[in-house]
Amino acid sequence: QGFGKLVQFIAFISINLAIINLLPIPVLDGGHLLFFSIEAVKGSPVSLKVREVGQQIGLFIILLLVVLVFYNDIFRYFGDDIMKLFRWIGDKFSS
Repeated sequence: QGFGKLVQFIAFISINLAIINLLPIPVLDGGHLLFFSIEAVKGSPVSLKVREVGQQIGLFIILLLVVLVFYNDIFRYFGDDIMKLFRWIGDKFSS
């Protein structure tokens, strides 16, 4: 039973990663597919400048997502303690 659950969990993570990887964000594979699709429709390659800007925007989106998830996790696990700390600091400075 334990090994079967582990295999199901690994399969779930792999499928989620594949779906995320196919999003049309330029840093990911879906972004490359988007550029290839544009190239196929347009008939000529996308300029290097456009690809560079797209990669930078895609990297910014990924980093923003990482920060958002990290923030959410921290406040989910330590939210009450952090709020108590902020109240304690506020009480010390307001007195």
